[in-house]
Amino acid sequence: MDIKQDPLHNSDTNSDEIPHEKSAALHIDDIPALRNGSVSKAEKMKAVDELIARLDVTLESFAHLDIKKILRKIDLRLIPMLTLLYLLSFLDRGNIGNAKIEGLAEDLNLTGAQYNWCLTAFFFTYCAFEVPSNMLLKKLRPSIWLPSIMVAWGIVMTLMGIVQNYHGLLIARIFLGVAEAGLFPGVVYYNTMWYCRYEVQVRQAIFFSAASVAGAFSGLLAYGISFMDGVGGLEGWRWIFILEGMVTVLVAIAAFFTLYDFPETASFLTPEERAFVAYRLRYDGQDSGTDSSMRVAQNERRDWKFVKAAFLDWQIWLNIVVYWGYVCPLYGISLFLPTIIRELGYKSTTAQLLTVPIYVTASVITVLVAWIADKKRHRSSFIVVGLFFQLIGFVMCISTNSAAVTYAGIFIAACAIYQCQPSNVTWLSNNLAGSYKRAVGMGLQISVGNLAGAYASNFYRSTDSPRYRLGHGLEIGFVCCGIIAALIQITSYKRINAKRAAQIERKEHNGYTPEELSDLGDKAMTFKYTL
Repeated sequence: MDIKQDPLHNSDTNSDEIPHEKSAALHIDDIPALRNGSVSKAEKMKAVDELIARLDVTLESFAHLDIKKILRKIDLRLIPMLTLLYLLSFLDRGNIGNAKIEGLAEDLNLTGAQYNWCLTAFFFTYCAFEVPSNMLLKKLRPSIWLPSIMVAWGIVMTLMGIVQNYHGLLIARIFLGVAEAGLFPGVVYYNTMWYCRYEVQVRQAIFFSAASVAGAFSGLLAYGISFMDGVGGLEGWRWIFILEGMVTVLVAIAAFFTLYDFPETASFLTPEERAFVAYRLRYDGQDSGTDSSMRVAQNERRDWKFVKAAFLDWQIWLNIVVYWGYVCPLYGISLFLPTIIRELGYKSTTAQLLTVPIYVTASVITVLVAWIADKKRHRSSFIVVGLFFQLIGFVMCISTNSAAVTYAGIFIAACAIYQCQPSNVTWLSNNLAGSYKRAVGMGLQISVGNLAGAYASNFYRSTDSPRYRLGHGLEIGFVCCGIIAALIQITSYKRINAKRAAQIERKEHNGYTPEELSDLGDKAMTFKYTL
C-alpha cells in the first residue's frame, strides 16, 4: 500500500504530515541488529533509533507496509488489556458510592462529613503521586510498572472489606489513592508512545469508555453482590470491596505477561514495522510547510529542563481549568449518582439499576465523538460543545422539583461529561512535543486536574438532599470556568499558529539546526498546535 493513500498521510487534508522525498524501500537487511532475535530490548531500541535518524530513511522507505494492518495489530494487543485495567481502576475507585447505599455508612457509624472526608482523602495522595509515576513509567517499563501498581491497589481494595470504623476506611482510601495514582496518566501517556496525534483519541476513548462501563457494571455488580449480605458473617457492602479487589489482583498478574513496552521492542511487529511505527512517532507534529531538508524529531531525552518546561508552560495550566470544568461533574456523578437517584424516591436496588442506561449511553457517545475528532483532526469544538450540554443538564437539575426532570438532566450531563475527558487529554498531549515533557505535562494536567475530585467529594452533602442545589450550583460554576478557559486556549493557539506559519513562509526556521528545533519542542516554529 502506498502510504500517501492512507488518510493519516493524505496531503489534501489539513495535517502536520512529515515532509518526505523519494527513497528506496526499507528491508530487514537495513536493520542488522534486529535480525538476531537474542538481542536485548535496549539494543533493539538503539538499532531502531539509529535507523530512523538516517537522512536517507523517509516515509517512502516504508511505502510497502500497510499502516492500517499495523494499527490493527497494535490495537488488538494493547486496547483490550488497557480497557480492562481502567475499568477495574474506576470500578474500585467509585464502588464506595454503591457500598454506601448498601449500608456502609450505617454499619461504620459514619456522619455525612466523615463519609465525605473518606472520599476527599483519596484525591490528595492520588494527585500527589501522578507526576512522579509518569516520570518513572518509561524508565521502569510499562509492562512492569502498570501491573505492579495494580496489584497494590487490588490488595488495598480487598482490605477495605474488613475495615471496622471511620479511621480504618479513611486510611484505606489514602493508600488506595497512592496505588491508583499512576494508572490513568500512565495509560494516557503510554498510548502516545504507540499512536500518532490524529490516531490516539479514539484509542483513548475506547479505554476511557471503560469508566462509563464501570459505572454501569458497578451498579449491576453491586445489585448482585448485595444479595451476599450475611455470607461468611459479612455485610453485603464488604463483599463489594473484597470481590472486586480480588479480581483486580488476578487481572494484574495476567497483565505482567500481556502488556508490551514500546513499539521498538514489540515482538508482534516485524523489524520493519517497528521502525515504521517509531519513525511516524518521532516526526509527528512537524508543520507540513517545513521543507524536507529540515526534519525535526521529537526529543526523547530524559532531562530536568523538560520537567521545568512543563511546569512553566502556560497551556498546561490553562488546560487544567478546562479539565476542572468536566472532572468536577464527572466525580460528582460517579460518587453520588446512586445516592442522588435514591433520594429522588427510588429504593436502593432500583437506584443501582437506573444508573446503567446513563453510563452505557455515555460510553457510546464517547467513542463516536473520538472517532469523528480523529477523522477531522480537531479537538476543541467537541470539548466546548460537551461543556455546554453539561451546563444544560445541571441547570435542569437545579431548577426543578421533578424526579423525572432531574434524572433527565443528570442523563444529559453525564453523556456530555464522559466524551470530554479523552478529547481534552488528547488535545493537550497533541500539543506537547518531546517525550519527557509530554510525560510530565500530562501527569501534571491529570494530577492537578483531579484535585477537582476532592472538591466534588464535598459538593453533595447529605444535609442538602434531595434537591442538592449547592452541589448542582457548584458544578455549574466549574463548567462555566471550563468553557471560558477553553475559548481562551483556542484563541491563543490560533494566534500562535498564524504567527508560526508566517515565520515558516519567510524561511526563518532555516536559522536553526534540526537539533535546536527538536530541543524547543512545541515552542519551535515548526510545531503546529492542534485546535
